[in-house]
Formats: sequence, C-alpha cells, structure tokens
Amino acid sequence: MEAPPDNDVLWARSLYFTHRDGSPALGGVSLGVREGEILAVSGPRGSGKTTLLRCLSGLVPAQRGEVWFNSVPVHTMGPMARERLRRNRFGWIDPAPVLVPELNVWENAALPLMLRGTSRRRAKAAALEWLDRLDIGDRARSRPHELTQAERQRVCITRALAPAPSVLFADEPTAPLHRADRAHVLRTLTTAARSHGITVVLATHDPETAALADRTVPLMDGRRVKTVHLPPVTEPEGRGAACSLSV
Repeated sequence: MEAPPDNDVLWARSLYFTHRDGSPALGGVSLGVREGEILAVSGPRGSGKTTLLRCLSGLVPAQRGEVWFNSVPVHTMGPMARERLRRNRFGWIDPAPVLVPELNVWENAALPLMLRGTSRRRAKAAALEWLDRLDIGDRARSRPHELTQAERQRVCITRALAPAPSVLFADEPTAPLHRADRAHVLRTLTTAARSHGITVVLATHDPETAALADRTVPLMDGRRVKTVHLPPVTEPEGRGAACSLSV
C-alpha cells in the first residue's frame, strides 16, 4: 500500500462506486487535495460529484480504491471510526438545508460543537459570530419553520463552519439561494476557509462558483476529464453541455 504525498491532506486513488441499480457513479477517480486548498469538483448533474464527496468524507466507503486523510487510510476504517472522523475533523453542507425543528437557529448552528463536548456558552458564542458573518444573526432565536429556504441554508453553512473543521465538504452549497445571495455567501465561505486554514472540497455545476476555487477537477460520467463545458445556470440541465474527455 503506497502512502499519499506528504503535502496532500486528502488523497484518493482509483475510486470506484456503483449504485444499487447497477449504474456506475465513479469509474476510477484519483485526486489529491492540498492543505488549505479550495478544490471545486465540477460537472453536470449525474457526473458523480456527490458520490465522490461522500466517498472522500467517509460517509460511504468506495467499493474499490483508497482514501487517505493526513496519511491515515480512511478506506480501512470501520463505520464507528469514520463517524468519529466526520464529527471531529470534517464539515458537510448539503444542497438542501436540514435543521432540527425543535432547536432555534443558534442551537442548530452550535450543535456540532456541543456534540464534541464544547461548553454551551462557548458553542453559542462561536455560533453567533458565524451567524453574524452570514447576515443571519438577527434570526438567532427563530425556529427553522420561521425562516426562508435561503435563511435555513445560511444556518447550515454556519453549522459547518463554526467548529472550524480540517476539511469542509460542500455539495452545491448555494443551490437554494437566489443568485443575488450566492456571491456574498460564497465569498464569506471562501474567505473564512482561507483565514482559518480550512480545506474545502466543493461540488458544483455552476461555472461562477467553480471559478472561486483554487483549482477545478471536472467530472463526466464518473471519470475525470480535461474540460466540461457547462450550460448557464438559468438553462435546463444538460442543454448545450459538451466535454473533452481525458480518461
């Protein structure tokens, strides 16, 4: 077993994954992510972006291949060890905001910190700081049902950033946001990541979002390619899409 390069905080080799219906999701993807880097995984829907992030984060094990985090083999870990890794070192943002309805906004944002054992006072302070940065601090005592979809997503982004994870996985993090809100939220996310040394792996089909990353890895049909020409976000998915394959 060959260990990954020392300067890669996250490293994967020859990842394969097939869905239960038999359709392939990943067909031998390899990549390395440097510490503090913002990496965009781009491609149209169905290209394997979400599956790749789920495998890299240990949310699901790849059926073949290797995943390493800080030279530790994630692919050999059991379910409990992967869960601890995700709780203590990783953050995750889904495209659809999911919050605990019984908790208010700041309690939702502080939840990962409190699960780590951080005191309620310190967790609240960190959550409120990030809520203010994302222009949602005035709703700190609101319940999720009182928020708009865009506001709920801002809370989810706060929840992922507040614990200062080593790696943040963001799966289409601005999908629920209006175009006017996307730029501000993405600037906040990328600025926070750089200032706190957080490595970001970002899945997106939006070229404007991918352009904010340090580097882009395009996918098509579960494989890395040279270029993916994505249609404008306002057009139906797949319209005008083209690619130049390099498998």
